[in-house]
Amino acid sequence: MAQDDKGLISIIVNDTSNPYWFTEGEIAKETAEELGYEANVSAHKGATHTESNQIDTAITNDAKAIILDPANADGSIGAVRKAVEAGIPVFTVNAEINQQGLAKAQLVSNNAQGAALGAQQWVQNVGDSARYVELEGAPSDNNAATRSNGYETVLSQYPGLERVASEVANWDRTQGYNKMQSMLQANPDIEAVISGNDEMALGAIAALKEAGKLDEVVVGGFDGSPDAVDAVKAGEMDYTVLQPVAVFSKAAVEQADRFIRTGETGVDSEKQLFDCVLITSENVDQYTDPFVLEQ
Repeated sequence: MAQDDKGLISIIVNDTSNPYWFTEGEIAKETAEELGYEANVSAHKGATHTESNQIDTAITNDAKAIILDPANADGSIGAVRKAVEAGIPVFTVNAEINQQGLAKAQLVSNNAQGAALGAQQWVQNVGDSARYVELEGAPSDNNAATRSNGYETVLSQYPGLERVASEVANWDRTQGYNKMQSMLQANPDIEAVISGNDEMALGAIAALKEAGKLDEVVVGGFDGSPDAVDAVKAGEMDYTVLQPVAVFSKAAVEQADRFIRTGETGVDSEKQLFDCVLITSENVDQYTDPFVLEQ
């Protein structure tokens, strides 16, 4: 490993108890350390005031760059601006802020492409006629609407598919479980669940198992988390859409390093989309590390 003599890169993620965000932080940290920086990871858990304090700390610690998974598409703009005004370049990962020209780069999964991929697989498993429910992510995160709209674009092409309920479960497994329980009580005859992420889908699976209904209900996820991959292997989740978080977390730090050294990111556009990949029972054995599928 190179000497940690290039200064500090501050990495701020959402919630490290979620394996997706944990991996995002770890890959960024490992990459920064390999490039000779000191690196630390903190988590705002979706709270913009916490995020703002973490940006203040990065400024105080004279960070050379900040890698940020924004807490809120609109609410994080002020914190990013504060860092930029202090002369610290910001690179957003996974989620974006609703303002161009502040962050040096915004690296995100191609959520529209991933949602279409997932919805097409879901239809393949469900058929073109079913009563289904949807679990949606946090409204403060643009990814939630992008995925939901992507699902809708595909599923609305099949008049026989009827969405009988939709609930926001904020990317959270426990909320997914609770919302699924209440939707099941109101709609005991549902045949499928489509979810904005794996954690909510895993919560839904737990509720369906408990109700003795999992065998007759198709469940689709999104993220490609290790637990979801295990659920695909076990035949409990029908598929998940892998977000290439391991790829873009590494790329964000490499671009930050290049910017620190040369004043350029080396990439043409601020917003960069990374395509998602489908994981099914057919290719699940190619999953070699958290959020890594050997192609």
